[in-house]
Amino acid sequence: MSAGERVFALRGAVQAERNDRESILASTDELLREMIARNDLTPEVMISCLLTCTDDLDAEFPAVAARALGLNDVPLLCTREMDVPGSMPRVIRAMVHYYAPADHKPAHTYLGGAAALRSDLASAQ
Repeated sequence: MSAGERVFALRGAVQAERNDRESILASTDELLREMIARNDLTPEVMISCLLTCTDDLDAEFPAVAARALGLNDVPLLCTREMDVPGSMPRVIRAMVHYYAPADHKPAHTYLGGAAALRSDLASAQ
């Protein structure tokens, strides 16, 4: 971290179409690409990335898509989201920690059906 920078946490989510390998990887790829693009991120400024899935997604690890994007030196962790009755199904969530200038404004990214999770955010769509 250089002078004038600080650590940020960026959130995002996407809803996968199905519980199969292709859908999980495609949805994760779309989400991470959009998060990276909206925030002008590179792997070098990324500290870590946490990826969660709802219980109904178990056909593949979302981290496989992150590695395919070139995040080979970014520590990744896949885990389960809490199984809350009535919650949105087939959701992949991400939290990326990264360095950026202190005046940076994170552009949180909620795509497709998952935009309803954070409709309060102007950048949710």
